[in-house]
Parts: sequence; C-alpha cells; structure tokens
Amino acid sequence: MLHINDITYRIGDRVLFEEATVGVPAGHKVGLVGRNGAGKSTLLKMILRELSPEAGDIKVQPRAIVGHVGQEAPGGPESLLETVLASNKEMTALQAEAETATNPHRIAEIHTRLADIGAHTAESKAATILSGLGFDEEAQARPCQSYSGGWRMRVALACVLFNEPDLLLLDEPTNYLDLEGVMWLENFLRNYPYTVIIVSHDRDLLNKAVTHIVHLENAKLNIYTGGYDRFEELRHELMERQMALKSKQEAERRHIQAFVDRFKAKASKAKQAQSRIKALERMKPIATMVEQHTVPFNFPAPEPLSSPLIALESVSVGYAVGHPILKNLELRVDMDDRIALLGANGNGKSTFAKLLSEKLAPMEGKMRKPRALGIGYFAQHQLDELIPKASPLDHLAKLMPDTIEAKVRARLGAFGFGADKADRPVESLSGGEKARLMFALCTFHKPQLLILDEPTNHLDVDSREALIHAINAYDGAVLLISHDRHLVEACVDRLWIVEKGDVKRFDGDLEDYKQHLLKERAGERAEKRGPRIENQKKAARQNAAELRRKLAPYRRAIEKAEAKLEKLTSDKEKVDARLADPRLYEPGQEEKVAKLSKMAADLDTQIAETEEAWMAAEERYAEAQEAVNGQAAP
Repeated sequence: MLHINDITYRIGDRVLFEEATVGVPAGHKVGLVGRNGAGKSTLLKMILRELSPEAGDIKVQPRAIVGHVGQEAPGGPESLLETVLASNKEMTALQAEAETATNPHRIAEIHTRLADIGAHTAESKAATILSGLGFDEEAQARPCQSYSGGWRMRVALACVLFNEPDLLLLDEPTNYLDLEGVMWLENFLRNYPYTVIIVSHDRDLLNKAVTHIVHLENAKLNIYTGGYDRFEELRHELMERQMALKSKQEAERRHIQAFVDRFKAKASKAKQAQSRIKALERMKPIATMVEQHTVPFNFPAPEPLSSPLIALESVSVGYAVGHPILKNLELRVDMDDRIALLGANGNGKSTFAKLLSEKLAPMEGKMRKPRALGIGYFAQHQLDELIPKASPLDHLAKLMPDTIEAKVRARLGAFGFGADKADRPVESLSGGEKARLMFALCTFHKPQLLILDEPTNHLDVDSREALIHAINAYDGAVLLISHDRHLVEACVDRLWIVEKGDVKRFDGDLEDYKQHLLKERAGERAEKRGPRIENQKKAARQNAAELRRKLAPYRRAIEKAEAKLEKLTSDKEKVDARLADPRLYEPGQEEKVAKLSKMAADLDTQIAETEEAWMAAEERYAEAQEAVNGQAAP
C-alpha cells in the first residue's frame, strides 16, 4: 500500500529524515510514534504530497484513495448528518444525477454503483459514526456552524471515517475526543477493513487498535510487529543485543590493537601486524541505540490539611441564572483522593472543575473548604493565556519577585527548561514545552488539590509516563479529566461520572465503565432509531436478498468456469514442466514424449473452450444484472 524509499528531509539545519525506508502492506494498522518534534506530522504531509522529500520517494498504491482530517473543520448551515453524507462526493453526485437521468442504461449503472458503495445504508452508517463520536440524534440535526471548533473537528473526523479511504491517515485524533469517544474510535479502527497510519501518544489506543508500530528515531524509520507494549519489549531486547555486540567488538578491537602494538616493530611479525591494522580499518563500529532521557515532572510537596478538602452540600452550578448545568451535588474530596472525572464532552466535566477551582461560584447550596487550601488548576485553554513574547523565565520570575535569577532558573530546570530554553519566547516553544511551563506555574504554590483537565494532549508517550510518576508521588489530592485510559488506570482509584446534570460515584474500574457505556448506547439506539430507519434497513435487506437470488445461477456458472480453468491451467503447467526436462528426450523415451505432447495439446484445447465458456457466463451475468437493476430503477 505504501513504500517510503530512502527519503531525506531537513528543516533548516535539523535533519528529520536521512535515507529513511519503511513499507506498509495493505490492511496494516500502523501506529507512528516518536518524540515530539521528531517529524511524524511532517511524514504524513509528505505522504499527502503537501511536502516533498529532498531525496528518495514515497509511493502509494496506484488508484488508492488517501483520507485525512483537514486543518479546517466544516462549519456551514447544514446539519451534522447532512455534512457527513455530503462528504462522499461520488455518492452525492450519483444521487443528484439519478433525479434527472432518463436513459435506462445510465439509470441502471447509477443504481448499481450506488448499491456497490452502500448508499442505501449511508444515513444509518453516518449516524452511527456521529453517535460514536459523541453526537446524539438531536445533536446530529443541528447546524454544523452552531458548534465550537473542537466539536467541528469531530465532524471532520466523522467525514473521513464515513468515506473509508484505502489509506487512512490520522494525526492525534484523540486530542479532541473524550474518553468515551476514544473507546469508540479504538474499536472502529480495530475493525477498519483498510490501511491505517495513526500518529498518537495514547498508549492504550496504540496497544489495542494497531497491528504494527513504526518508530521514528535518529532520522530513521523502523517497523515492529504488535502494539506499543510489544514494541517497547522488542526495542529493549534489540538495545541489549546491540550493547552486547558492541562490547564484544570492543574487546576484539582491543585484542587486535594489542597485537599490533606489540609486534609492528618486529620484522618477522610485520606482515601479520599490517594485516590486523587493515582488519581494524574494515571493522565498522556498531551503532548502539541510546535511550533518550525524559525530564521528570517535579511537583512540590504540599502542607497537609485535614479532610475534607472540599465538601459540597446541595450545590448547583452553571453559567446562566436559573439554568444550572449540574444540580444538587453532594460530594467531598479528601487529601489522599485520586479521582477521575468521566462523562461525554458537554455533560459538565469542565464546569465541575471550574466549580472546585473557584472559577465558578455555586448558584445554590454550600461549598465548604479550609481557608488554607491551595488549588492548582491545569486546563488546555490556559496554554493560550501564556504571554507569547515572554520567556519561561519571565513567567516564573513574576511569581518569585524577590528571588535571585539563579534560583528561578533552578526551579525552571526541574521542569526541563535548561539555559537553552528558559530564555526563549513562549511562542517558539512546542506544545509539550508549553504544557511543562503550565505545570511549573500551577504547582508553584504547593497546592493541596491538583485539578488536571486533559493534561496529556501535547505530551509524548515518555512524558506521559513521567507525568504518571509525578502524580503518584504527589502528596495532595488529584482530580483528573483525561481521555488517556493508561493515565487514568495508572493514577486514580475512584471514578466519578458526570451525566444528566449530576456527578455521582461509579463503583467499578474503566472496563466496567466501558461495559456500562455499551449497554447505555445499545438502549439509546433501540429507543431512538424508530420504525423509519428499521423499515429502511428491512427493505434494503430484502432488495439485496432478491438481487442475490436472481443473480445466483449466473454467478455459480462463472465460479464453476473459473475453477475448471484454474485446474486446467495448473495441469498444463505440470505437463509443460515435464516436457521441459532434458532427461525426457533420452533414447527409449519416444512414446512418453508423444503421450505428453498429446496431453499438452488436449489441455490447450480444453483451456480455450473453458475460457470461452467463462467469458460467455460473464456476459450473461452482466446482462442479468442490468435487467434486474433496470426493473429496480424508478
């Protein structure tokens, strides 16, 4: 499906790819991984022909359709369902032509093609994809332009998935999905019938939705079989083997060098010494794979407070008077709590986080907390509140006005900002570096409660692992909102669900929650799809069955002819192989030669007759199909 051959690509003086090669066969599900800034998104742009490599080439299977989520999300007055259906240009054009076509043959062709691309089930398919991405039936009927950018990106993703391209390219698709949407996407990709290349740092998605990992490291591409955990195992095994080989080679080099040093001055050994010098020159050093260092997160230890840190008593909260988003909340947060807040986007998770962080006041009820309680709040939108022209040093210095610069730099260094990055403008930092700066700022005052709203969107896999260690080592309470299942499973011990205007405890783990979602959605589908869609599906099934019944005899004739032709061709190849054997023409073999020659001639005749029968069967099948479609046409 995809062949990347010896590509080289640079940005300025930085080499992203140097003679990198990898092949992706059709049907593979590939996770493309590597450190932030390694060039993963650049590679996708080269596959899409938006960029060109300096050397080498990238070849996609001829006539293969490549699909990806564009940077601009749809935003017209059409409903979400109409937007997704309209994204299939061929189906839309054929349906429009069917309204005006008068030629019976063309009408039959249109309906045959529409049946081939599944137009009769398109609406149901589009609705299922939108539902999986978090849009219920009511939401699907709303205009696309009424949604914010993040929600419209989900619609853009739905359009790509609906069209089922031969090669599907996805660049961090989970960044604008909630945990429920990620679970659905994971299952969708696992069952996707074509080739997928997905750039993601979501460890759980990379373990369950892909069959191979392509690792971009040191400007090279290496492919591994299995999910992310298996990739790590194989890579570590390879590193150990390379280290062992390098040690062995170094020992051999020392041995040869010792011989040269000892005997090069002796005339009797000069020839052997020269031979060993040449051997040393030919011995290429074994390149070892070096584990790249990940800077840890260091959250300062808070002063302990007695529990509860926060107690909610009949609290309601929202943005407009008289219209609360969440009502009658009765909850408490203790010093040692590790809580994951679950629920579909739009249900009120961020509203609840703003309530606890005092960015929203209760409309009703009471929220009790100690006066000394410190709260650290991390949210993605805060990255946009950083001052673009100011440096990390400038940002932290504002919180340490009476501190010497060396101490400010030391504090920054604990979050990975060395001398080369501490003075750079924020606008030049990567998303992951901006996230690290936000962690440094929001934990500066040693809060007893950390509220983390999607903290991993810009972090690579290794940085996510570092964040897990930091959260687990932190002595205060943590409220976590995240679509990263690995992060949730590794850090929390309590699940709270936000749904239907309430926040309630959930007894069970993430797997139990997944089953809970599946049951809920199955119930919603049964309740909402109604008789219209059911009748459409029933009629489509009946039409398809009738078409199969009428065409079955012709299809069987084709299959019979194909099978016979395959056997005759195989027999002919065997006879030809025997006739090509020189030993057959030795004296005394004349009768056998004549017999085999006659068999070859008879097989040629039978093959020709069978080919004619096969072509005739194909013609009869095409005529029958046209007649059936003509009857079905309006």
